[in-house]
Amino acid sequence: MDKKYFPLSISAGMVASFLILFSSCTNDWLLYNLSKKVAEKEILRQLDLAYNHTPSEYYPIGGSEDIKYNFFLDLEDGYCIVAGSRIHLYADSTRWAIVFEKSGYQTRGRCAEIVLDYVGNCVDYPVEVYPSRKYITNSSRVPLIDQEELDRIENRIGNQYETFEIIGPGIKQVKVRDVFIPFDNDYRNYEKVGINVSEYGNPNKLIDFGSFIRYLNETNPSLIRATEQDIKQHIPMDLPKIMTIDKFHFVSNYDSITLPSTQETYQLLAKVLVTRDTSCWKPTLKANNHWSNWESGNL
Repeated sequence: MDKKYFPLSISAGMVASFLILFSSCTNDWLLYNLSKKVAEKEILRQLDLAYNHTPSEYYPIGGSEDIKYNFFLDLEDGYCIVAGSRIHLYADSTRWAIVFEKSGYQTRGRCAEIVLDYVGNCVDYPVEVYPSRKYITNSSRVPLIDQEELDRIENRIGNQYETFEIIGPGIKQVKVRDVFIPFDNDYRNYEKVGINVSEYGNPNKLIDFGSFIRYLNETNPSLIRATEQDIKQHIPMDLPKIMTIDKFHFVSNYDSITLPSTQETYQLLAKVLVTRDTSCWKPTLKANNHWSNWESGNL
């Protein structure tokens, strides 16, 4: 007999044991992956509901007169000159939350603020109580520059255009989140980062409120970004953070046919939440969420 080869005796019991073990492992693997698919599908379903402004079963039941709002990230908001946008992911083995962040100047609200929209199965939904009804929403707002400060810095000299939502030429500081920061009134510095100050009715090229918030987003973004304390106001404090995404591919909310569940961005978000593995975030589509790619604040 060739010494290179040795006979191997395998009993029927060994074969049976191997098949049982293989079958068990295979079934466990299939069940594990099936459960992940189900969980991903549920996350995408919740995103579709928010996209369609339909409250989910996770909302408080409330009364018959109560009003429920379910908001989704909108980079084409006609009432907000959008500056920054991010997505935050939180999850553990049973709980999950997606928090959409958008900063900018609210043209009708006359304030600069951060808007946080929550989608998840553990959200503490903000509730406003009135005598006749409650307003329940998935959205929270964090003030950046309040109306009082905007009144202080608004230009008082000039025509009706130069004095509406325009920062006065003598302003040296602006209070952002209760901290005074230096104000740059040189329009040329704004143009260097892609912000074109309107010349219509503004011969001196003074800086408008919306352009100032966008300038902060380009030069000192941490000033207008939500903190963990801001975000955790409406999700459990002990819910682990998985990641924050600063750049992502966005599809217009006015494309009503393309639901989040059919988009790569949100499919990847669901996968990251279920696996709690940031390496699953591998987008193939070009990031386009920068404000310069979308028209906003035009109403």
